[in-house]
Amino acid sequence: MKAAPLAERMRPESLSGFFGQKHLVGAGKIIPQMIRNQQIVSMLFWGPPGVGKTTLANLIANELQLPFFQLSAINAGVKDIRDVIAQAEQTEGAILFIDEIHRFSKSQQDSLLGAVEKGIVTLIGATTENPSFEVINALLSRCQVYVLESLDKEELVAILEQAIKEDTLLKEKQIELKEVDALLALSGGDARKTLNLLELIVVGEGKQKLEITNALVEQYAQQKTARYDKNGEQHYDIISAFIKSMRGSDPNATLYWLARMTQAGEDPKFIARRMLILASEDIGNANPTALVLANTCFDAVTKIGYPECDLILSQTAVYLACSDKSNASYKAIRAAQKLANASSHLEVPLHLRNSPTKLMKQLDYGKNYKYAHDFDNNFVDLEFLPEQIKGKKLYDPGNNAREAKMRKSLKDKWGDKYGY
Repeated sequence: MKAAPLAERMRPESLSGFFGQKHLVGAGKIIPQMIRNQQIVSMLFWGPPGVGKTTLANLIANELQLPFFQLSAINAGVKDIRDVIAQAEQTEGAILFIDEIHRFSKSQQDSLLGAVEKGIVTLIGATTENPSFEVINALLSRCQVYVLESLDKEELVAILEQAIKEDTLLKEKQIELKEVDALLALSGGDARKTLNLLELIVVGEGKQKLEITNALVEQYAQQKTARYDKNGEQHYDIISAFIKSMRGSDPNATLYWLARMTQAGEDPKFIARRMLILASEDIGNANPTALVLANTCFDAVTKIGYPECDLILSQTAVYLACSDKSNASYKAIRAAQKLANASSHLEVPLHLRNSPTKLMKQLDYGKNYKYAHDFDNNFVDLEFLPEQIKGKKLYDPGNNAREAKMRKSLKDKWGDKYGY
């Protein structure tokens, strides 16, 4: 009988053997607390491939000794869901794990609601896509969303070393990790990809004594990833190249990577959604029309689909690639979030507070507020930040024509207060 892939053979049997996701499985974190309290809730694991979503679901069921049912949204339908729910009704506290839950249609997701609501099953869904976009609100509101992160170098090396030392087939050989850079670069934080590539090399070489080098890894990786797999790892590598080409203002490379995806039948909504994000993150106020066009593109490809939607994707991608770029708004909100987290104790200034009641007015809520439209140029010099952080500049306009005008306007209004 053919052995299971190395990544499958190396799945841990307890949380103590689980690598990565310390923010979820570390001492005192949410997953161990749930297990200790024997209280599990429906949840969605959102993260890239090979970071432990399926493994973590299995471990939770094992640790709690609960019945475990598993479906894949790739090939399961409403009938499969109903069959599992019927089986779960005969048990107590069953966990239903659905891999790639974002691939379920609205009707398929709807069929889960009753069982989740009544507690017939505790749902654990795994998705590589943003649940806000791909999971219906009714189901999303019944689940906690936990983000899983790509594994770092230290964690991946530890996983490789453990496999070499403990796997039944690998430990019989003398395998040395002489170089790991190529393995790690090709993995992208994906433990499954890393382990399976290691096994491909070991089996392919067929040697009792083997040194893993960058050159050897690259030789086998070329053979393995020659074709685009929209359900596999290159799905993420090529969309990354596509986004970075647009960010780098290269329409030619942008079109090449777009063609690689469309010819392989990549989901056009997946492509359009990434362009919508880029229009705000990387173009922003340098060209606000980019966001409008990207949003229109998303709506259009949703209505049209292949083959004609490739024209809409192409037009939008070229426009975004050729547009002026600015990440000033992106940096501004990140800076604002950091400041907000550090200063959430600060009170809203009295003159900015709402005063709908007589008591609030007596407490000076809204006192000394000045309505901007009552003043020349619809502007009044008023303090809008808490006293402790007044004058803090969060938005720094980018170096482009449109934001240069915004910088001048802000300078004219605020003088040197914010350093514009």
